[in-house]
Amino acid sequence: MADTLRPTPRPSRTPPPIRVPRTPRAWRVGTSAVIVAAVLLAVLLVPPLADLDEQAVHLADKLQPPSWTHPFGTDDVGRDLLLRCVYGLRVSLLVGVVAAVVATVIGTAVGATAAACGGWVDRLVMRLVDAFASVPHLLLGIFIVAMFRPGVWPVVVSVALTHWLSTARIVRAEVLSLRARPYVDAAISGGASRWRVTVRHLLPGVLPQAGLAAVLMVPHAIWHESALSFLGLGLPTHQASLGGLVQSARGSLLAGDWWPTLFPGLFIIVPTLAIAGLAGTWRERLNPRRRSELML
Repeated sequence: MADTLRPTPRPSRTPPPIRVPRTPRAWRVGTSAVIVAAVLLAVLLVPPLADLDEQAVHLADKLQPPSWTHPFGTDDVGRDLLLRCVYGLRVSLLVGVVAAVVATVIGTAVGATAAACGGWVDRLVMRLVDAFASVPHLLLGIFIVAMFRPGVWPVVVSVALTHWLSTARIVRAEVLSLRARPYVDAAISGGASRWRVTVRHLLPGVLPQAGLAAVLMVPHAIWHESALSFLGLGLPTHQASLGGLVQSARGSLLAGDWWPTLFPGLFIIVPTLAIAGLAGTWRERLNPRRRSELML
């Protein structure tokens, strides 16, 4: 009788979590890897095997649409757009990779020094980082490039000096987390110097995060270089660059010729998204908790 009088439990009003479908990771990684491999092969093999000079002007063939002879068409002076895009991508990858490595080294050194020293050194360094971060990257990059003659290396310096801030913050946070580990306390109790603790115990622990930051920085460096080239800064006018190709094709686009703008734009977007996709997979491996959050 008591069982029959027991109130029935009310159903929970909390709705079940919604699972948002996402792209399978294997498909995403495979697609990104194929695109990156194709980009590297194009950059390494197309210029040596091509019979055309990317600077050669053929006014009789100007603004030719895509064809078997010119798969990407020609620009307003008859130059082959495929070859021009590949040469521009070579410059962008050079700037992106070198600038990312330099910025990662600077950011790792600054962040590790601030966290290892602590105290007033940490506060001073991080206030300087905040001061640099308050200035827009593109504005600071324009100022740095304007101090040098046009060339690739001024652009590398500009991108590197404007992209180390995030790495410094990431490395500092990681070093502060590692300093609380028992093995670090044991090393300090054993008489190890601050320099030895930093080099032997702290820096090896932040290398995976620093490497991930470097890979994630490559797309940003490519976009930064393309923006400077679009503004006509950094590189000489005769040198092929993806941003310069887009800038020079604006008049053709208004006249109805779409290919001089489309293909350089795709050469900027597709490789950078592929690199970012591979870096995202690396980030999921370093942080499995974030990977589980993406399943919700």
